[in-house]
Order: sequence, then C-alpha cells, then structure tokens
Amino acid sequence: MPHHRLIILGAGTAGLSAWKQARAQTDDVLMVDPGPLGTTCARVGCMPSKALLQIARDVHASRRLHEDGVLDGAPGRLDGGRVMARVRALRDRFAAGPVRAVEKMEERYVRGAARFTGPDRIEVEGTTYTADGFVVAIGSRPVVPEDWRSLGDRLLTSDELFEMADVPARVGVIGAGAIGCEIGQALAMLGSRVHLFGRDERLAGIGDAGVNEALRQAFGAQLELHLGADAKPGPGADGARIDFGSVSFDVDVVIAAIGRRPAVAELGLDALGVTLTESGLPRLDPDTLRAGDAPVWFTGDVNEVRPIMHEAADEGRLATWQALNPDAECMARRTPMGIVFTEPQVAWAGLRSDELPEGALTGECDFSRQGRSIIMGHAHGLMKVHADAGGVLLGAEMACAGAEHLAHELAWLIQQETGVIDALKLPFYHPVLEEGLRTALHGIRRQLPERDRRPDLPLCQSGDDVLPGA
Repeated sequence: MPHHRLIILGAGTAGLSAWKQARAQTDDVLMVDPGPLGTTCARVGCMPSKALLQIARDVHASRRLHEDGVLDGAPGRLDGGRVMARVRALRDRFAAGPVRAVEKMEERYVRGAARFTGPDRIEVEGTTYTADGFVVAIGSRPVVPEDWRSLGDRLLTSDELFEMADVPARVGVIGAGAIGCEIGQALAMLGSRVHLFGRDERLAGIGDAGVNEALRQAFGAQLELHLGADAKPGPGADGARIDFGSVSFDVDVVIAAIGRRPAVAELGLDALGVTLTESGLPRLDPDTLRAGDAPVWFTGDVNEVRPIMHEAADEGRLATWQALNPDAECMARRTPMGIVFTEPQVAWAGLRSDELPEGALTGECDFSRQGRSIIMGHAHGLMKVHADAGGVLLGAEMACAGAEHLAHELAWLIQQETGVIDALKLPFYHPVLEEGLRTALHGIRRQLPERDRRPDLPLCQSGDDVLPGA
C-alpha cells in the first residue's frame, strides 16, 4: 500500500499552508481533499462577505450623499442581481489561486474523502494509504439546528447565500456573531429590511459592555435588533416566519449564522486510539496541536482553537513542523487578534476585558468625538486599551472606524511587550484615527503611580536623561 512521510487532509487555508511548509523539507507529501477546492475563506467566507460589504458601503454612502443634498438628481436604482453577480465574480477570482495551487500538485493530490482506519492509515475511495504523520485540516461546516431545516429553500447558510440571484426585500439573520453582523448590515445597507436575532445581548462577539453598546447604537439605525432570547422558525403567509417571544416577523429569506462545527463526523477518529471530547475531537496539545500520542496533528477550523483565517495559516505551518520534527521545541503563537468588518468595525487584540489580571489599567477613546472619525462620517464608536499595573500593554477591544488597522498596531505593540510610555513616544500624525489610540494610551498613562512628567518625546540619547549640550 502507498506510504508517505506526511499526508495532509484538506486543501483549505491551513492545508495549503501545511503543504508549503512540508515541501520545504520533503518531497514525500500527499494532499487529500474531496472538493470543492478554493478554501472556505475564498469561496464562502471572508472574501465574498467582504466583497458584499464593500459594495454595500459604496451604495450606502451614495444614498447618504443624496439625502444630505450633496449629490443632486435622482439616485440610481439598485440592481440586486448585478450586485450578487459582482460578488461571485470577485469570489471566483480569489478562489482561483488556491485551486491552481492544488492542480500543480498533480499526482501528489488525491481527490476523495479520507477516513482513518488506524492511527497511521487512512482509506480514500477504497485505497489505503499509510504515513509517518498526518495533518488534519478539513475545516468546518455551518451549524443548522434541525427545527430551522423545516424552512426548506428559504433557509440559507454562509455556504449558499452568495448564490442568491437578487438582494431579498426582507431578511431574518439568526445569530448575532461576526458572520451574522457582517451579512446583516451589508444587506441592510443594500436596502433589505433586516431582522437580526441573537440569543444574548452581545453583538459580533464583543466582550466589553461599553464597546457592545457603541456598536448597538450604530446598528440600531440600520437593522432591527432582537437580542436576549431564542428565535424560533415557523411557516409564513408568503415566506418564512420567525417567532421571537410573543412577536412574529415575516421574511423572504432566513440566513443561519449560528456558527460552524468541525467536519469530523465521517473521519473515523475513533480509530486513532486517543480520547475524544464531547465534540468528537481528540484532546490536543495546545502547543503542538498533536492528538495524544497518535501521529496526527489538527490545524485550522477543525480544531476550534483559533478559528480565524490567518491563525489557520499559522497553524498549518506549526502542525507540519511538529509532524516532520516531532522532537522539536514548540513554537510560540502570535498575539491573538480578531476583526469584524461591520460599520463601525469591531476588533480586539491580546487580552480582552474579561481576561485581564488584577490591577490592570484601562484607557479609552470616544470616537464620536474623534476628529478624523467625524470627518469620515463615523461619529460613533468606542475603544478600550488595557495594560498591566506597570503600564505594559496587554490588550484592546473596540468598535470604531479603522479598527482593522488600529487592532494591528496594538497587536504589534502587545507582542513586543511595549509599555505605554514607550508607545506614546512613537509618531502620531494629524488628523488620523490613530490619535484616538493616543488618547486611550494617555488615559492609562495618567493612572500610572509614577508617571513620567516629561513631554512624551523620545530622548536624544536612549537611556540618558541629559540632552546633548545641557
């Protein structure tokens, strides 16, 4: 039977990253994937959703300029069919690259669904393959509770919604996490009447109550929010009906954005000989991602550790390095970070408010009063930045304009273990959104027990308080 040094299951983001890492060390690698190719991110996830959001923002901005009287004449009529066609064209462009990457593997790629028949072997379409190690990167599938399936073709998940022929007039989005908030707001900006349902009061996974309220206020002007209870499906007179407490809402389409589940049901993980959790996954070493003492490493969405695209890419490299070098030292992870591309954007980096150690300090900026944010038409938002008792940056959470960039800047500072005083010595232009970050940093600086009283400028001679010529 065919034997390989490493077999990778899944040609998504994590799997392709694993492939590149493996090929830098050995030619004896096999990729197995049943298709469709193109990665979850490019086909049905982050890329088409961002394409839809960008079009929606442009349409919304145009309408707002007409309402403000800046643009004269009748506003153009939205062609929903062309909107969705444009999204699919961009989606296909982004998915083409990963597809070509797999096609270049030629005989090193086997198309089919794999199933473990032992800790060192799999079966694919009737053929058994063995390997020294396996990297499992088969991804996840949308969660659809059984009672919602009764809606038939009026129910869509993130795997199907980009195939819509038009922008629906009435939409119910079940789930107020990142996906639900992005898709719900995009459709609302395009003119749909959107009802967004969430089991608790949080939006987009925000942990801080103040930041959550800032997003809620911004969302309330565009979507109809129904939070804090379970929504239930029901038949509608001319569509689908959603029951929320004692109130019912009729919609044309229901989008299930409840979450995703590892696609392991048919993978035969019981054959690995390791303990499985209630979710059906093995218990993994958090540093190496290895499943017990089996020669199997789990990476990307399937392991539920950090189910975000850039983390999946990192995990693909990490797991492959460990699989090909089992005795190697473990690698540290980058500072965790998450971004939701709503308006205002939502982001976090490092530790969040419910993870802070005792004595942590917090500074904040109200972006409804921040100059650049107001100029951009984003007179809303809140940022909170956290540091330890000595002023070393630990984390941040925000819902504000430019959060995708601010979160990166903060993640870089956090990973370098930068103190607030040193961060304030860095340059800040005017007028820019980063001035809001400086405001939050000054909020922490004022709480330091022995704060530096000098201007926040770098010294001419590092480590020397005496300026030249003094």
